[in-house]
Amino acid sequence: MITRPRLRKFALTAHVISSVGWLGAVAVSLALALAGMTSQDAQMVRGAYLAMEWTGRFVLVPLGLASLLTGLVQALGTKWGLFRHYWILVKLAINVFAIVVLLLYMQTLGYLAGVAAETTSSTGDLGVLRTPSALLHAGAALMLLVVAATLSVYKPPGMTRYGQRKQREQRRPRPAETYPEPAEVTTA
Repeated sequence: MITRPRLRKFALTAHVISSVGWLGAVAVSLALALAGMTSQDAQMVRGAYLAMEWTGRFVLVPLGLASLLTGLVQALGTKWGLFRHYWILVKLAINVFAIVVLLLYMQTLGYLAGVAAETTSSTGDLGVLRTPSALLHAGAALMLLVVAATLSVYKPPGMTRYGQRKQREQRRPRPAETYPEPAEVTTA
């Protein structure tokens, strides 16, 4: 199914915005995680984890889901297709994997934000927050999203077997339509 040009451009715009937004929000999460790990200021550490939880819940998750949905619309509504090219399958796998990990990690972020909200101003109480977990998750997510963006730009060659078959079908000449032979005209 190929979409109309206006709808295709709208879907592409929505996909680019949600994907780039997701990438930017992950970069912000990485900066917050770094601040939470390295800062000696207890208020900064608590604020970083509180901000990471809100960013995850209200920015990362919605943008990740929007990126997946608009990516599916793009793949299914254009000549690229969803199962024709390996780079599209890799992007789909990256997106689904990143969203699943994010949704699972939101529980941990919720716990860390709860600890940050309940602790006193003593830096000793914040030791539980100084785990590399948030930093590793944000760093890995940033790397994955950069790979996905790079695949979108370079579109490396390589078609799946399904894509190769579909390409052969499109190139194959269609049989000429047969028309019934004209009836003989008899003259009397």
